[in-house]
Amino acid sequence: MLCVNLSVAVDQRPPLDVAEIPMSKKVAQVIVETLQAAGVKNCYGIVGDTLNTFATSLNASDIKFVHMRHEEAGAYAAQAEALLMDRLTAMAGSCGPGSLHFINGLYEANRNRAPVILIASQVVRRELGFNFIQEVNFEDVYRGCTVFCEMILTPEQALRKTVMACQAAISKRGAAVLILPVDIADSDAVSEPPFRVHVNKPVIRPSEEDLDRIAAMLAEGTNITIYAGSGCVNAHDEVVELARRLKAPVAHTSRGKDQIEYDNPNNVGMTGVIGTESGYHAILNCDTLLLLGTDFAWRQFYPDHAKIIQVDIDSTHVGRRHPVDLGVVGNIKDTLKALLPRVAQREDAAFLNTYVERHKKALKAQAARAAPGPRGKIPGQYLTSIINRLANQDAVFTADDGTPLVWMLRIVEANGKRRLFGSLLHGTMATSVGNAIGLQQAQPGRQVIALAGDGGFSMLLGDVLTTIQAKLPIKIAVYDNGKLGFVELEQKGEGLLPVYTDLLNPDFGKVAQAMGLWGRTVSKAEELEGAVAEWLGQPGPALLNVKVEPMELVMPPHTAPENVYGMAMYSIKAVMHGQAGDVFEMISENI
Repeated sequence: MLCVNLSVAVDQRPPLDVAEIPMSKKVAQVIVETLQAAGVKNCYGIVGDTLNTFATSLNASDIKFVHMRHEEAGAYAAQAEALLMDRLTAMAGSCGPGSLHFINGLYEANRNRAPVILIASQVVRRELGFNFIQEVNFEDVYRGCTVFCEMILTPEQALRKTVMACQAAISKRGAAVLILPVDIADSDAVSEPPFRVHVNKPVIRPSEEDLDRIAAMLAEGTNITIYAGSGCVNAHDEVVELARRLKAPVAHTSRGKDQIEYDNPNNVGMTGVIGTESGYHAILNCDTLLLLGTDFAWRQFYPDHAKIIQVDIDSTHVGRRHPVDLGVVGNIKDTLKALLPRVAQREDAAFLNTYVERHKKALKAQAARAAPGPRGKIPGQYLTSIINRLANQDAVFTADDGTPLVWMLRIVEANGKRRLFGSLLHGTMATSVGNAIGLQQAQPGRQVIALAGDGGFSMLLGDVLTTIQAKLPIKIAVYDNGKLGFVELEQKGEGLLPVYTDLLNPDFGKVAQAMGLWGRTVSKAEELEGAVAEWLGQPGPALLNVKVEPMELVMPPHTAPENVYGMAMYSIKAVMHGQAGDVFEMISENI
């Protein structure tokens, strides 16, 4: 009888309004609130069962979730946004395979010093250590590509560990991974001390004594060259002024191009395999080399007999590529501001003028090569020159590793407004579209152009759909040469016949149309300029597939004897194997 009465009492209660249900804050919400307070605007990833509570909390916040088709592309997008905007950017994945897919992009981000954070959801804690389905030891997996990797073990750790992860990504400039077991995400939050993320930019420069030593070494030098890298971000004016006083040519790395090339009368271009002869020789022939914010890896491009001074924000970079005579730690802008009053104006400009003139000749030669090929063929250099000319003055470019990246760095003009992105430290394929998604998401009104290789483009083809779903009007140009072009060049340079480099491609223009975006394929040089203008003029995402010349060579600034020998051996082998036509075509297209 008692049970019946209680049942009736319950049944007669009016329905409870959802708003009246007492809801405690979940740990997932604490994490999201901390990310938002740390400046995160966008989070890239794919949802899954262990991420559902986090995703629900994210949906209730001001952070926008960008639904990707592949997590690797999401990592590229996050790191590109972080680099362009200089702010913490997030990504999130489900347990096991979902979060594993981010790893290549995390290596890319960490090597680029991009402040990003991955929320890697995990299986419930009680199953950890028992080889549970989709269980992965993320600490072991991500140890080599992060500045922070920790698991939240209890709700009491949630706020503090999230703050630690954000702080590490921002202050150490790299990738942080926060592992979030699903049962922790679903747990009620607990009261914690008010930990918070501190975003600050300290002044970092050498001591007065070290600045005096740098100034004295520069005063002793006769032929001084400055070699500037990506660490010169925001230090353009200081670098140019120092070069003016020293009458020093300024060579730059590929990653330093958009920071240093423009409005710089002392610019002599890049060095390295994809650089120009003027930059190459200006460094090799100097007696004093000043390295500013560069960790350029190839020792053969450093001078053997010059005194070398290196300034870098990271002490582990000092002297690790080539022995230096003086290495100091400092932010380039802060360091040069303190150094300039110690540097006197020079008058002798003979050394400078030699390489500035040499660079002008190199630019003219490059412009001459960027022309239509015989019989209406389209060299990749010609395509890039037209895109460079017709693109907006503040366009952002991103290129796939390989020949599209080489042509972007050699041909696209930096002007202080444009930015250039490529996988120049990690050297991975397929970054251009992912990068473009993050760049466009970060700055919706800006023109974003992806220069994609046919191999890289097809590798992560699915995220072209993200441009439609997220309404991102990026412009994709596919350099369709039907092969892994740069790999083939490497094989030929080693005297080998190319193997496993051919690609059987569909008509990517029609593929784009089937996906729902503007698409067109061009194979004749006389149609190219009109097609590029039409492509760039589209209001939404658009893809221009260009059948570029497959025999086009990338000529280095200096041809080593082993490369000449290797190319000769390739030519002999090709003729002997009945491929003489390829050799003759290569010669006619490039010589």
